[in-house]
Amino acid sequence: MERIPILKIGDLLLVTIQLDMHDQLVMDLQKDITNMVRTTEAKGVILDISGLDMVDSFIGRMLGTIAAMTAVMDAHTFVVGMQPAVAITIVELGLPLGGVHTALNVEKAIERLRAWGKIEAESDDEAHEGD
Repeated sequence: MERIPILKIGDLLLVTIQLDMHDQLVMDLQKDITNMVRTTEAKGVILDISGLDMVDSFIGRMLGTIAAMTAVMDAHTFVVGMQPAVAITIVELGLPLGGVHTALNVEKAIERLRAWGKIEAESDDEAHEGD
């Protein structure tokens, strides 16, 4: 059975979608994300969709649904890495993405979560680890 991996990084869940998604995979992902938010008490979910060349109306609605569900569970959802064609499709279809925050990339999403106080800032020791 196909599954999209969800990585826990501190108070974040990182989901990198690198393949075209069918409806069942989207539904499974929604369930997996909400379960992980519950069990890990994550404060942020970052969905990297840079691997998606297209988004249909079902997938677009599900992004909004994931954001709404995680918001109820006290986590902010960001969609990052959106291809221009995907952004155009979402706007042309008039898909409501209420509750979905967007950022250009993972780093920008993390910066915004830190600025909002949702996740802790990296300490100087962690920032220079491995230098």
